[in-house]
Amino acid sequence: MKKILLLSGVFAASIMNAQNTSNSGSEVLYPIDFHISPPLTDMPDFEETDNLYEKEEAKDREHRPKPHFDFTEKDGPEYGNDPASIQTSFGTVPNNGLKLSVAGQSGNGYPPDPSGAVGLTQYVQAVNATPFKVYNKTTGAQIMAPKNIGTLWSPQTGNMGDPIVLYDKFADRWFLAQFGQSGSTNYVYIAISTTNNAAGTYYTYTYTSAQFPDYLKFSIWADGYYMTSNQGGRLYVFERTAMLAGTPTARSVTSTFTVGGTSGFWCPLAADADGTLPPAGTACPFFWMTDNSWSGNVDGVKYCKATVNWNATPNPTLSITPAAQITTAAFNGTYNASWNDVPQPGTTSMLDGIGGVATYRAQYRRWTGYNTVLLNWGVLISATPRQRAIKWVELRELTTNPGVWTLFQEGTYQPDTKTRWCGSIAMDDNGSIGLAYARSASTTSATDIGYPSLCYTGRKATDPAGTMTFAETLVKAGTGSQTGVNRFGDYSHTSMDPDGVTFYHTSEYIGGTGTSGGPRTWIFSYQLPLTSVGVDEAGNQVNNVSAYTSNNEIAVKASNLNVDGEVVVDLFDASGKQLSGKQVMLAGNSFETSLSTDNLPTGMYLVRVGKVNTSFQRVVKVSVNK
Repeated sequence: MKKILLLSGVFAASIMNAQNTSNSGSEVLYPIDFHISPPLTDMPDFEETDNLYEKEEAKDREHRPKPHFDFTEKDGPEYGNDPASIQTSFGTVPNNGLKLSVAGQSGNGYPPDPSGAVGLTQYVQAVNATPFKVYNKTTGAQIMAPKNIGTLWSPQTGNMGDPIVLYDKFADRWFLAQFGQSGSTNYVYIAISTTNNAAGTYYTYTYTSAQFPDYLKFSIWADGYYMTSNQGGRLYVFERTAMLAGTPTARSVTSTFTVGGTSGFWCPLAADADGTLPPAGTACPFFWMTDNSWSGNVDGVKYCKATVNWNATPNPTLSITPAAQITTAAFNGTYNASWNDVPQPGTTSMLDGIGGVATYRAQYRRWTGYNTVLLNWGVLISATPRQRAIKWVELRELTTNPGVWTLFQEGTYQPDTKTRWCGSIAMDDNGSIGLAYARSASTTSATDIGYPSLCYTGRKATDPAGTMTFAETLVKAGTGSQTGVNRFGDYSHTSMDPDGVTFYHTSEYIGGTGTSGGPRTWIFSYQLPLTSVGVDEAGNQVNNVSAYTSNNEIAVKASNLNVDGEVVVDLFDASGKQLSGKQVMLAGNSFETSLSTDNLPTGMYLVRVGKVNTSFQRVVKVSVNK
């Protein structure tokens, strides 16, 4: 290990002599430091305090000017929420899919800003001020005691925060990041595990940023790790291939783009690939919500597309397209000027409703014939009494019209008078959508938990558009209200297990008792049961669709379908992982086709027939025996 550290120190010295360059409107950044860390298990343990009076409030709001909303909080039809898009009742599908449910870390600061990701056997969580911890993903048992994330880098960084954890399943590596500041110099710290063991050694990189990278968010794409932040219109891309190889001179390229009508706290989200990586050269879209109380904007979503050319001469370039607009149903995205938006029982103190931004992540998935992105953000339902809810959208890009995103479905989840906020949304391999979030109310009783708590719901791919049909599940009930500090979040994080069907979520709730409550975090996983997506448990035929094995093929037949034109036929394994797919043209509302069973082991499989850009879907089981 001494030899490795000595070599990394030599690399770091050479990097610090590298010059940042610019080309064609892009600026190229080189790391100012590179090291290979010792194994995390060799580092000192982090000592977390549960004393509320020793917790410090994060200073990141110093970088957040007053928001850009009209704070008269107009509720006329031009500024309010479209009633037709609001879900005002609970789903009724039994929700018995909760798996892991364990305490997370709370850190030593307000807010804890929890982030977490799941790998093949491990789950990693990081929180502000700034411990991170490795768990067994199945049992929740501690694999590694909490460590200070700052000890990864040499010299050790300060406890600045906004940590982000990703599992790059396409490389079987872990990604950790946080921001930093020393004097007038701003930093972005990134660490990539050298193996698939999150408790092992890391390649650590330090980059500078012209502005403080407040609220930095990362995503995985084929050509880089994309970073957005509260820096106005600026995007960063880090050289993923080089960083995974431990190249000391791994580059970053950054460029600005036109935002249009926004100011104050603002951060877009880059598409984060789940399922499969997009093909090399595919532009990465990044998205942000827009509100009609912003100058020159309408209610909806804007997006740009970014492409990196790492081989451009003499330096890599980052090209960003002008923003395109997607209009949604009307919503009220305003929030309180002092971020006092979420009521709590027994106190007039309110919590931060995390307004003005879509909350982490913007999950991207590829399907046969189309691609999807999911977003969610907070909306104001009522100013008096105060209530917020979660608006969510599914966007789609047809493979026949690449680069153009349109609204497929939308909804606002407001099933009762409680406030729901700080959501994180994702889609599994079956096309089912899970939404996890915090929930709070102004009152509490023996039968009605009102303290800030954690819940989730979901929907099946075949359900009526814009509706969460699964019953709400209360995972972790709060036990107190937080006073003195209104910080909460500032985000939560849902990641997908590599199995494709298990959602892992981490977020904040308020623990303690009464008004002595304070920030706590929780980690839980859940599934949206596969049997509720239209699979006929009794056999291999449902709604005039059948599938059976013949020689080395799965024969699929359908007749009298209530759709016409082209349909998609996809094959999944029993866990929900997509294996193959094809597009088939109907003839008289019927078709016959086949899927190869080459390289498929003996077992149970799922065949899904669906029509692109509609909710039509049929799923049947088929057994393969070899």
